[in-house]
Amino acid sequence: MGADVEVVEAKRIASKKSLDEATRSLLERGLAALENDRADEAVECLREANRAAPDSAQIRSVFGLATARASENFTEARTLCEGAAKQEFFNPELYLNLAKVYLHFGRRSEAMRYLRRGQMIDPGHLPIEELIASLGHRRLPIVPFLPRRHPVNRALGTARNKVLSAFSRS
Repeated sequence: MGADVEVVEAKRIASKKSLDEATRSLLERGLAALENDRADEAVECLREANRAAPDSAQIRSVFGLATARASENFTEARTLCEGAAKQEFFNPELYLNLAKVYLHFGRRSEAMRYLRRGQMIDPGHLPIEELIASLGHRRLPIVPFLPRRHPVNRALGTARNKVLSAFSRS
């Protein structure tokens, strides 16, 4: 996915808000650190930005994503991102960040739910479209009346994938 697109979009949104120059700088430094896989540094910058502008949903959302990547604290990260998404429920970027938190912790179905919400708000939102495309499409469970994670569905699904991959190599 285009990380540069995310940073440009976040900067565009941040510039529209009434953030002072120091807070905007902290946000931009945090976004750059997050983009370069320096999650601990991003958390520090975004924590300061969040203290300076506690009402900024954008800052809180990115802070939640950085928290997920740095500390592996799902509850705190989810709470930050969900609070931001509730505050600005019309902003697809916030749903994208919330979905990334869920994906970071391996919760694909919840992530897809939030990506779809973001897509309903802005059907042409490129980062959301790219993330949905990268996740691919799941097949229906073999035994539809059993949960997807049921051992029977998992075993049969694994067998189906092996058979299909064997045929696709031929």
